[in-house]
Amino acid sequence: MSDTTQTTDRGSWPEGEESDEAFAAKQDFADVALDADGMPAEDEIRIALKAVMDPEIGINIVDLGLVYGIDKADSKVTVTMTLTSMGCPLTELIHQQCSLVLARLPGVDDVDVDFTFSPPWSTDMISDEASDELRAMGFNV
Repeated sequence: MSDTTQTTDRGSWPEGEESDEAFAAKQDFADVALDADGMPAEDEIRIALKAVMDPEIGINIVDLGLVYGIDKADSKVTVTMTLTSMGCPLTELIHQQCSLVLARLPGVDDVDVDFTFSPPWSTDMISDEASDELRAMGFNV
């Protein structure tokens, strides 16, 4: 893993009815630190995934604790993640956004998003910052 940690948000959820291409074009990953394998460090991949929001909650999938694991090899990134509910009707949208964002990273030629429900997601997995934001919106977390 890289010693470089980026703390800036590098993207945002598309507003209105933007196309997937417009969403992907908003992402700027020119300054991503690469590991010795020529691929972004796991921390960089997580930062990029913060551009993907859970469309029902409005918080990014990383801070919600939905991303369980990231594997990378041979220019391919595999994200193992869950959803807030098993019957989430927006699974495909989240899958597409993850793929679009990660495919724009230098050194990434292929992206796979694997959904799992084990262990099941709970509000205990939400970051402190996201918990504060949800409480400010009136959620009890």
